[in-house]
Amino acid sequence: METVISQNEKANLNTKANKVLGVNLQDAKLSKSYLSVAFIALLIGGLLGFLQGLNRGGLLELPSWLNYYQVLTAHGLMLVVVLSGTFTIGYFYAGMSHTLGGLLPKVRTIAWIGFWLKIVGVVLVVIPVLMNEASVMYTFYPPMAAHPVFYFGLVFVVLGIWMACIGGFIQVASWRKAHKGQHLPIFSFFATGVFILLVGATAFVAVEVLFMIIPWSLGWVDTINVMVARTLFWAFGHTAVNIWYLTAVSAWYCIVPKIIGGHRWSDTLTRVVVIALVIMNITGGFHHQIVDPGISESVKFMHVFMSLAIGFPSLMTAYAMFAVFEKTARKKGGKGLIGWYKKLPWGDVRFLSPFIAMAAFIPAGAGGIAQTTNQLDQVVHNTMWIVGHFHLTLGMSVVMTFFGISYWLVPYLSKRVLTPQMNKLGVVQTVVWTIGMILMSGSMHTVGLLGSPRRTSYNSYGDFSASLGWDPYLTATAIGGTLLLIGVIIQVYAVFNMMFFAPKGETEFPVAEEEPGAPKTGYWTERWGIWVVLMIIVVAMAYVIPLTDFIVNAPPGSPPFKTW
Repeated sequence: METVISQNEKANLNTKANKVLGVNLQDAKLSKSYLSVAFIALLIGGLLGFLQGLNRGGLLELPSWLNYYQVLTAHGLMLVVVLSGTFTIGYFYAGMSHTLGGLLPKVRTIAWIGFWLKIVGVVLVVIPVLMNEASVMYTFYPPMAAHPVFYFGLVFVVLGIWMACIGGFIQVASWRKAHKGQHLPIFSFFATGVFILLVGATAFVAVEVLFMIIPWSLGWVDTINVMVARTLFWAFGHTAVNIWYLTAVSAWYCIVPKIIGGHRWSDTLTRVVVIALVIMNITGGFHHQIVDPGISESVKFMHVFMSLAIGFPSLMTAYAMFAVFEKTARKKGGKGLIGWYKKLPWGDVRFLSPFIAMAAFIPAGAGGIAQTTNQLDQVVHNTMWIVGHFHLTLGMSVVMTFFGISYWLVPYLSKRVLTPQMNKLGVVQTVVWTIGMILMSGSMHTVGLLGSPRRTSYNSYGDFSASLGWDPYLTATAIGGTLLLIGVIIQVYAVFNMMFFAPKGETEFPVAEEEPGAPKTGYWTERWGIWVVLMIIVVAMAYVIPLTDFIVNAPPGSPPFKTW
C-alpha cells in the first residue's frame, strides 16, 4: 500500500533531517564559494588600503602606473561592494539552509547564477580600474566619468544580487506555504529583511546606472543631471551601510547569545527591530547630501529625521544585547553591579570579536548622529572625519562581526572544527585589528576636525603650517593601516585553514532559542506584504517630490569629465 506524505510532513521531515545530519554539502559549497570570494576581496582590499594609508601619510610615493585614486577606487569596491555583498549572501544562505530544511534545488541554481553574474561584474569593474580608466571612487559621482565597461560591470553585480534575493524569497515562500500559521525562524526572518532592503536599495542605483550613466558614458546623450544621479546613488549607498549593519545585528541577536550559553531576548522585540529597519532605512539618503545645493530645507529635515529615527531600533538592540549578557553571566555566578562581566567568555573569539564590534557601534553611532545634524556636518563633511566614521562603522562594527562569524561558520560548512590553537590566533587577530582600527579611525576623526580633507593624496599645500600639523595624525593613520594589513593576513589565513586544513568534525550552527516561558509573538510580525507597502510609502514620501523637482526644474546638465 502506497504511503502518501503531505507537503507539510515533507517539510517537517526535511527540517528534522537537516538538524540531525548537519550541513547540506551542496548548500555548503554554495556558501563557501561566496565566503571565499569575500575573504579574497578582503586580502586585496586590505593590501590596497595599506598602500593608500602609506601614501596618504606621506610615507610612500606610488609608481606612475598606480596612482592614489586608482587605489582608492579599488579599495572601496573590493571591501564595500565585494566583501560585504558576498559575505552577506553566503552567510544568510547558510542560515536559510540550516533553519528552513535545506535549499530547494531551483533556489541553489538561482544562487549559483547570481554568484557567477557577480564574478563577471567584478571582473568587468576591475579591468578599467587597472587601466586607469575608472578612478571615480566607490561613489562614482558624475560628472566624473569612467569607461563604459566599468558601469556594465556594476549592472552585472546588481543582477547577481537580485538573483540571490529572488532565490531567498522563493525559499522563504516555500517554507511558509508548508508551515502555514507558523513563525518564520528568526534567522531567516533577518535574511528576508536584508534581501528586501538589497532589492530596494539596488533598484535606485540600477536606474542611475542603466538609464542615466551608461547612455551618458557612451556618448548617446551629451549631459547628465548630476543632482538626480547623486540622489539615486545615496538612496542606495545610505541603505547599503544599514544592510551591512542589519547583517551584523542578526548575529548579535541570533548567534552570540547561544555562544555565551544564553537565550535570545524577546522574539517580538527582535522582529520589530528588523521591521523598523526595513521600513525606515532607504529614506534618509539626503543626509549624505546636506551640503548639496538645490535641495530644499524641508526635504533635508525629513531625511535627517528618518536617519535619526533608525537610532531607535539601534538603542533597542543595545538594551537587548547587554540584558542578555548580564542575565547569562549572573546565571553563571556573576556578582556585583558590573562584576558579572567576568563570567563572559572573553577568550572565545566567536564572542570577543562581535562584542568589540558592538561596543564600537556606540561611538560610531554617535558620530553618525553628528553627521546627520546640519550644523555639525558643515564642519566635517569634506574632511577625514567622514573616512574615520566609515571605518569605525564598517571596519569595526560590521567587519569584526563578520570575523567572529567566520570562526564557527567556516568550520560548520566544511565539516571541521575550531581548534584551541586557531581560537587563540583569532583572539590575537581581534586584538591586532582592534588596536589598528582605533589608531587609524581615531587619527582620521581628529585630523578631520583639524581640517584635513578626504579623497586626496598627501599634500602639504606648499608647506602651509596648518597642513604640516596634520602630519603626525596621518602618520598614525598609516601605522594603524599597517596593523590592519597584519590583521587581514591573519584572518584570511584562519579562514582558509578552517576551510581546508582544520581537523574533521562537526561544528554547530549556533542559533539561540527564546527564554523558556517567553510570551508568544504575535503573527502580525509575519505580514511582510504590509511592511513592504509601508516601506514603499515612506520612500515615496521622501523621494517623489524632490526627484520630480530635480527633473522638472533641472539645472544645466554636465558633460563627462576625466579628472585623473
